Amino acid sequence: MAADIRSLAATIATEINSRADQAKAAIELLDEGATVPFIARYRKEVTGGLDDGQLRTLAERLVYLRELEARRAAIVESITGQGKMTDELMRKIAVVATKAELEDLYLPYKPKRRTRAEIARERGLGPLADTILADRSKEPAVLAEGFITADVPDVKTALEGARDIIAEGIAENADLLGKLRTYMKTNAVLKARVVDGKQEAGAKFADYFEHQERWATAPGHRALAMLRGWNEEVLTLTIEVDVDAVSPNKPVERMIVSAYEIGTSKPGDRWLMDVASWTWRVKLSMSLSLDLMRELRERAEEEAIHVFARNLKDLLLAAPAGSRATMGLDPGIRTGVKVAVVDGTGKLLETTTVYPFPPKNDVRGTQATLAALVRKHKVELISIGNGTGSRETEKLVADMLADLPAPKPTKVIVSEAGASVYSASETAALEFPGLDVSLRGAVSIARRLQDPLAELVKIEPKSIGVGQYQHDVDQQKLSRSLDAVVEDAVNAVGVDLNTASAPLLARVSGLGPSIADAIVKHRDGEGRFETRRDLLKVARLGQRTFEQCAGFLRIPDGKEPLDASSVHPEAYGVAKRIVAACGRDLRSLMGDAAVLKAVDPRQFIDEKFGLPTVRDILAELEKPGRDPRPSFKTATFAEGVNEIGDLKPGMLLEGTVTNVAAFGAFVDIGVHQDGLVHVSQLADRFVKDPHEVVKAGDVVKVKVVEVDVKRKRIGLSMRKDVSAVAATPGQQSREKNSGHNAGGRRDSGPKPEQQGSFGAALADALKRK
Repeated sequence: MAADIRSLAATIATEINSRADQAKAAIELLDEGATVPFIARYRKEVTGGLDDGQLRTLAERLVYLRELEARRAAIVESITGQGKMTDELMRKIAVVATKAELEDLYLPYKPKRRTRAEIARERGLGPLADTILADRSKEPAVLAEGFITADVPDVKTALEGARDIIAEGIAENADLLGKLRTYMKTNAVLKARVVDGKQEAGAKFADYFEHQERWATAPGHRALAMLRGWNEEVLTLTIEVDVDAVSPNKPVERMIVSAYEIGTSKPGDRWLMDVASWTWRVKLSMSLSLDLMRELRERAEEEAIHVFARNLKDLLLAAPAGSRATMGLDPGIRTGVKVAVVDGTGKLLETTTVYPFPPKNDVRGTQATLAALVRKHKVELISIGNGTGSRETEKLVADMLADLPAPKPTKVIVSEAGASVYSASETAALEFPGLDVSLRGAVSIARRLQDPLAELVKIEPKSIGVGQYQHDVDQQKLSRSLDAVVEDAVNAVGVDLNTASAPLLARVSGLGPSIADAIVKHRDGEGRFETRRDLLKVARLGQRTFEQCAGFLRIPDGKEPLDASSVHPEAYGVAKRIVAACGRDLRSLMGDAAVLKAVDPRQFIDEKFGLPTVRDILAELEKPGRDPRPSFKTATFAEGVNEIGDLKPGMLLEGTVTNVAAFGAFVDIGVHQDGLVHVSQLADRFVKDPHEVVKAGDVVKVKVVEVDVKRKRIGLSMRKDVSAVAATPGQQSREKNSGHNAGGRRDSGPKPEQQGSFGAALADALKRK
């Protein structure tokens, strides 16, 4: 009963705000092996103009829905094989839209360990349970007397067996489970409480020692903080519902009573009322709470992964400083400052290590060495890693530059996140087999200023460090999301075929590590590529791969001018018809906006290429090979402000946004500890999403509002009206580690014995497969 592409497309189309035929076309292209960047850029006519965001969502949902269909088919086969399939059950299975609903339906038929209910049935107590449910007018204890046997010694044992059978039926009622789960999602409360004796060790979770808030509205960053506290055995977590209600007035229990039409006047009803209450307390409460806890974690992870992905995209698409000779400095105190100079193409020219700090204190020697390298290699940029010793190194460089004649190099402090990972990687070893690991980091620091994208693609995205709780989320989902971001960023910018590294080429649409290595090997052996078509000479690179990658690869100053643009070779004919219509030479026409804006794109539509492609070609001819990244600019750190202790409230500083979270933005102001601009302090207006105002890499002006040296918390504001209440370091702590306290009534929390069983079940439930 696997769904066909039409039904999948109809479902996904409603979620990405498109027509079903657009979604169907995109699914077919993906199934044929096309990549999202290729479809978004070169198949607009086919998909009706779906953008990369819609296509990424479509691809993710397609995986989920196909997994759902596969599970649906497996469940149908299992139930049918048991001889228990009915027409009604088949109809229910066919229409459910989520994995949770599907598993609810399968629960009664799912092979399981021998249960208490099953044992009771083996003892002949099934008819007793059926009789109690069918005839409420009789006293269950009287009915039970007729079921006393050698295996059932008394009435109490008989009634307990009947209760177990009925309770299992209640717990496996798919319709009831759905209603209860929906009610809990709306009304449940998430509670956190400190484990006795862990107050001091878990101080960073202090805001959750007595905390509660609605499950439905708990922000992802707070949920992940609580889950981390639970994982570190500092906090206990529970999900509770109807905590103020008294049985049998609890809505959840009334829902069970209603489902089984249990009254209050008959003896059987009164007994069943107790069974309903017992079933909720012992079975359903825990199982549904675990369901909600899993969903909370998944929801929080999705939010965290989304934030990480957006930050990574901003970092990858940060402004490149360009092809200028650059000196990279990897600061260190006792171990020295590692120095690497690269030319405008990133080629390593020279390395050394200097020791300006204790114990050697060779300041003059260091400055002389750096000045000599600047003169020798005509260095235009000095890139300083922002790790330990960065401000001291920056001051030393500033003093050295003061004695140099103009034009002087520009010094910039850059993030060195992931540089150490790159240094020890196989990629770095292949690039610099004879270079000490510590010096490879300095090369990376220099290159990431020249072109952040080209250098950062060599590092595993998770190691770049622009996410919150990145080690707490599903690592496979995180990797898939971040890999998609890198792929989109690389293909949005385009890649120089003759200078790109293998790791950069591997991220191009349609290519991968093996083909990228083959391209580099061919380039090293045969020389530069003169045209895109020369790619077809590369081993194992066929026509299909060429179609996917060609438009994203650039050849500046090649034999074919269009090879330097994003115009796909398949559309060169259209481009040349436009050139012919303008009566100009292609090279002279490229960049002539006045002439190209006067062209009517409708004149060049044909059977294969529609208006979207023609417009893209005209835009590319107008600005061939344009880089979508912004122009390069840097933050200037305040002189004399080197440590957190140098900060005073009221200071106006300049800094660089390093990370954006749901609750605000972190800004590097040059004191080795990022400050937090809380979301309430980002602008003189209400800000729902910090990304509306800032992104990673932005240079911003901030005002210091609070400093907590002991806890290393810095509160900053970007508001002009800073008289409003600012985010204090305490508030930072709550948001970064746990979040705002929800306030409201406090509860003593679950009893220790209850928490223990729930904790064990939670550990098992949250264990990833």
